[in-house]
Amino acid sequence: MSETRQEDSRITAGLLSEALPHIRRYDGATIVIKIGGFAARNDARLQSLARDIVLMRQCNLNPVIVHGGGPMINATLDRLGIKSRFVEGKRISDKETVEVVEMVLSGNVNKNIVQSINTQGGRAVGISGKDADLIVCKQADPDLGLVGQPIGINPELVQNLIEGGYIPVIAPLGTGMDGETFNVNGDTAAGAVAAGLQADRLLLLTDVAGVKDRDDKVIPYLTPQKANRLIEDGTINGGMIPKTKTALDAVSEGVRAVVIMDGRLPNACLLELFTNEGVGTMIGRRSVVRWKMKSLSDSSFS
Repeated sequence: MSETRQEDSRITAGLLSEALPHIRRYDGATIVIKIGGFAARNDARLQSLARDIVLMRQCNLNPVIVHGGGPMINATLDRLGIKSRFVEGKRISDKETVEVVEMVLSGNVNKNIVQSINTQGGRAVGISGKDADLIVCKQADPDLGLVGQPIGINPELVQNLIEGGYIPVIAPLGTGMDGETFNVNGDTAAGAVAAGLQADRLLLLTDVAGVKDRDDKVIPYLTPQKANRLIEDGTINGGMIPKTKTALDAVSEGVRAVVIMDGRLPNACLLELFTNEGVGTMIGRRSVVRWKMKSLSDSSFS
């Protein structure tokens, strides 16, 4: 064996040794992972993520996948000649639009993720928030049409799939009290599902490195109190505000911690869960202590 291969083997062995206490820490834990459209439409990235998800299941973690699909929805609407209308930058989801959203999310996108996981040796099952009334919604805003705000989660179907050794893959659709179909924001759906399952972690995979401070540096850890202060003073702004609020809602409803992280990073989920340093920004209560924060002073948590 060459010296280079020996060194690579030593590095691999060291990483496995470092991962062991983390694997034990998460034994039997439910981990909800939100996959954005940026990952679902990239075959190489999706296959890499699928391998990581299967490895998590092999290590006795219980991954639950919630996915988006905005780029694919936009492409399909354009191809069908359906013009979208917007209010303050938000798409109006009329009945025709929601039919396309359901076709794309529950069809091509969901099944592509399922197939990717199964190809890597997993046992994934695709469902939507409509199945078994998993995600029950009310209308979020009359001006936006059939956009849903989750008001109830019925987690039995997902729990049964987990107990059967399956990996649930959930399309973010919901059902109304009168049986109507609602389009649900993917992050919002993931937060609601994580809360309903009382998940140990919610990993929000994005196309940014995490929540950043005014010097454009990623903040590794935030308590809810500090996160709210950063929203109020404008440090957290733009598209990061709804993601942070999703994290805050999930933590307030019983999720141990939420991590906003860069899903473009190879093996991002494994790095977050199974290494000392982790990646992205964790939002959780003071009692949620992670190894990478042990070297920081108490002032970092104020």
